[in-house]
Amino acid sequence: MKAISYARYGGPEVLEYGEVRDPRVGPDSVLVKVRAAAVNPVDWKCRDGHLDALLQPVFPVVPGWDLSGVVVRPGASVTEFAAGDEVIGYVREDFLSRGTFAEYVAAPVRTLARKPRNLTHEEAAGLPLTGLTAYQVLLKALRVQRGETVLVHAAAGGVGSIAVQLGRHLGARVVGTAGEHHHDFVRALGGEPVAYGEGLAERVRGLAPEGVDAVFDTVGGETLTVSANLLAPGGRLVSIADADVVGYGGRYCFVRPDADDLLRLTELAEQGVVTVHVSETFPLERAADAHRRSQEGHTRGKIVVTVDGEEGRT
Repeated sequence: MKAISYARYGGPEVLEYGEVRDPRVGPDSVLVKVRAAAVNPVDWKCRDGHLDALLQPVFPVVPGWDLSGVVVRPGASVTEFAAGDEVIGYVREDFLSRGTFAEYVAAPVRTLARKPRNLTHEEAAGLPLTGLTAYQVLLKALRVQRGETVLVHAAAGGVGSIAVQLGRHLGARVVGTAGEHHHDFVRALGGEPVAYGEGLAERVRGLAPEGVDAVFDTVGGETLTVSANLLAPGGRLVSIADADVVGYGGRYCFVRPDADDLLRLTELAEQGVVTVHVSETFPLERAADAHRRSQEGHTRGKIVVTVDGEEGRT
């Protein structure tokens, strides 16, 4: 099958388009024909070798963890899905090798849920990692409650834009940091935008003089210091970008595959609670360009790789 792969760590230039071995379908897996696969910052961080201490590579590595596609064949013990079912997945294993930037993926059932009926494959591919991250942080780690004020960093990005929508659905007031050119987008999601940079703390205090109840950090570094100082008494701080958050009394979270959580996101998408904004698509053979664009930062919503060129197909 055709796929993107890399045989060594490095920049986008190490990504090669060509033939790789067809995946083998285990008893608890499903063979999926990939229609679209989303690009996430973790993809190029893995490619650069930044997660080497966490995830062992088995070269050549096919990158990508998100997918939307169609079941071709279920494994011997699989009863949840049948051939022809449309699915989405956060197909992460505890090593790097068998990713989603490929024509076919053997996906463990624990990583899959049915695809939202109202989303295109391109939109649906952008939901799993970002949606699960936002869902698991807001509901399970921060335990956001109705009436609370939540600060979401990088609110126009993939994770942040979903977090704003989920936060509002939970009944919280959501303040979101974003570049000024993204402020209208954040407002449309239901958030109250504030600009990055010097004076951020004062701008947030202007909106929440008593401090915020919870902070969802997606940036790390100096942002943690600012965030910790903005917390109201008893406030909670979670970061998905910087493990140093524990030094500020917060919690570090790394998203995990969860079929039940993913199904809940499908339901929320079908209810119109959660939408996915796709800013740009690239064909599979141009995945290196998609990585480059992601590394530039400041992406609104998601960048998606289309595998078969059937854009918009539902």
